[in-house]
Amino acid sequence: MAVPEALRDFWNAFARACGGADEAQFCEAFAFGDSPALADELAALVLQGTKRATASALWTYQAEAKPLPRPGQLSIVTSGAGVPLCVIQTLAVEVLPFDQIGADFAASEGEGDGSLAFWREAHTQFFSRECAQVGRVFQPDMPVVCERFRLRYPPAGG
Repeated sequence: MAVPEALRDFWNAFARACGGADEAQFCEAFAFGDSPALADELAALVLQGTKRATASALWTYQAEAKPLPRPGQLSIVTSGAGVPLCVIQTLAVEVLPFDQIGADFAASEGEGDGSLAFWREAHTQFFSRECAQVGRVFQPDMPVVCERFRLRYPPAGG
């Protein structure tokens, strides 16, 4: 996938800052969550270096005929208004049943108090909304795409 023209200047700034970037590694530009406010909140956690993982319903990928992210891919994270904020690089991807996701992954998402209990409550609500959009119903054992990533640009806190 090519870097969208509207984000080209941002991508080029990233490439200059890291001494070059292979556009073939570009995966997508996206905002976290399902609302502008949530997108802004979660992007701020990425920029602070707190959020180092994200979770999505596998059913959404399937409904959109979208391939799963792969280690090494680069994505531009935008604000809820579509403003590019940072570049992340996928480190690992694992598909797990919702009810088998552990405390370590929940903490790496960096949301709320970082606990598994908070993660499960917040993500039950989120996945219920996400599933409804693709004609599915949240299930405790539904498949979840667990993606770990690192912030590539700008540096955390920068």
